Amino acid sequence: MDSFLNTEPPRFETRDPDWAGKVRQSFARQGVMALLGAELAHLEPGRCAIRLRHRPELTQQHGYFHAGIISTVIDSAGGYAGFSLMPAGSSVLTVEYKLNLLAPGDGEWLIAVGEVVKPGKNLVIARGDVYVERAGVSTRCAIMQQTLMTMHGREDLPPTPPSQGRG
Repeated sequence: MDSFLNTEPPRFETRDPDWAGKVRQSFARQGVMALLGAELAHLEPGRCAIRLRHRPELTQQHGYFHAGIISTVIDSAGGYAGFSLMPAGSSVLTVEYKLNLLAPGDGEWLIAVGEVVKPGKNLVIARGDVYVERAGVSTRCAIMQQTLMTMHGREDLPPTPPSQGRG
């Protein structure tokens, strides 16, 4: 997976001294990432990688990672890349993203790498690359562009038991 991180990313200043802890805690609260079995594989200011092992229940009819799964994982990778630069006491929300599928998601692993392109006070622009890896060979299968919103004064909610909902 390190081969996906070989390019030198821009260096960003964080606005929260506990940025890494904040991102890891938020990731742990994301029920969908747990449901998929996704792992936070790499984290630095403005950059995040999430990986996911292939399982039949994550595929479409040809056995490839489903486009919805690819989309979900890169949305989170880009979101957490942006969240790493947001101030304490805030949260992140995706406003918009565009995904282009370039090749079938045919691999043993799916690796989504999100990185900030332009940080801002209220809006953050991120991009992402999604790779599938099989027998040590990686193929880029999707690219993404994303706009994130900083939710000032609103931290992540604590987990809610499934039976109670949010009302």
